[in-house]
Amino acid sequence: MQTMLALGGIMMFLAVALGAFGAHALKNILTEERQKTYQTGVQYHIAHGLGLVLLGLTAAQSAHASQIVLAGWFLFAGIVLFSGSLYALSLTGIRKLGAITPLGGVCFLAGWAIFVAAVIQG
Repeated sequence: MQTMLALGGIMMFLAVALGAFGAHALKNILTEERQKTYQTGVQYHIAHGLGLVLLGLTAAQSAHASQIVLAGWFLFAGIVLFSGSLYALSLTGIRKLGAITPLGGVCFLAGWAIFVAAVIQG
């Protein structure tokens, strides 16, 4: 639970830092298309970083804390794979990196599905 809260805080710190970096340092370097790709990575990074905080808070009060923590690890993997691949793709232009992005999306979906199952179980 504490781990999820700390991880969520770290992910949010990185999301803000990477978002600012993209908006300022990369503004005149990346093409418009690559800027959009980068910003998509930042948006999902922020959303799921906040999700990690939510899961950490929820796990602390849940009888199914282990499931919720597992869901958090899937969200973390999703951030690394989904957002990380979009950051790398936009910075390098290596299109093959885009093949990793859907794996991150599957991790996001799995994490949220596990969370929902834990909540439904009460």
